[in-house]
Amino acid sequence: MKGKLIGDIMVVKNKPEDMDELINRPYINKIVKLGKIHGQKREPEVELLYGDSTETIHKENYCKFKLDVAKVMWSKGNTNERKRMSTLPDDGEVIIDMFAGIGYFTVPMAVHSNPKRIYAIEINPNSYQFLCENVKLNKIDDIVEPILGDCSQQDFDHVADRIMMGYIGGTHHYLDSAMKYLKHGGIIHYHESTPEPILFTRPVERVRCAATKVDREIEVLDKRSIKKYSPGVYHTVVDIRVY
Repeated sequence: MKGKLIGDIMVVKNKPEDMDELINRPYINKIVKLGKIHGQKREPEVELLYGDSTETIHKENYCKFKLDVAKVMWSKGNTNERKRMSTLPDDGEVIIDMFAGIGYFTVPMAVHSNPKRIYAIEINPNSYQFLCENVKLNKIDDIVEPILGDCSQQDFDHVADRIMMGYIGGTHHYLDSAMKYLKHGGIIHYHESTPEPILFTRPVERVRCAATKVDREIEVLDKRSIKKYSPGVYHTVVDIRVY
């Protein structure tokens, strides 16, 4: 049986043949069949096969994430990137997480680093609800300010030392706003889904183009492929300092 465990929920793509055996495992209280993910808000199709709800609390890297797998998504494939980002911020940084979700990157950064402030922006009301709950659950209220809204329409003027752009699917459309929000010398962590032949060239050039439009220059710090997104396409991340 192929599936992934999120909290006490076993998430599968097809109804498992060994349902009875799974139900008897002490750490599995619910089984959910996951379908397609839809739209800008990344809302999943799900079917509850066993259990009384689709909510759970997932623990990772000493962080707690409350979520409803019927309303928001959780990617196990991003675990290493969440862990990496948790220790990158320097003390006293102001961070803007433009696509915060339920706190995928915000929570680890607030728990394991010492930023001054994280502005966590999320457009999906369901994700925003869990973002607020996870801020309280992890006791990071004094660091994180959740914001419900469009990340391209915020009133930030060069306040961020670091910007998270941890969304794939049209992320480049938000780079102009990121340039407005980012301080001189600040860092952007820019994610996108990229065809293999232009794996790192396209993400870097898109950030360079946005910087050039406002007379800024870039320095590429790191380039990574996180996981395969679809045949011939990868989820990639570039870390870029902007002057």
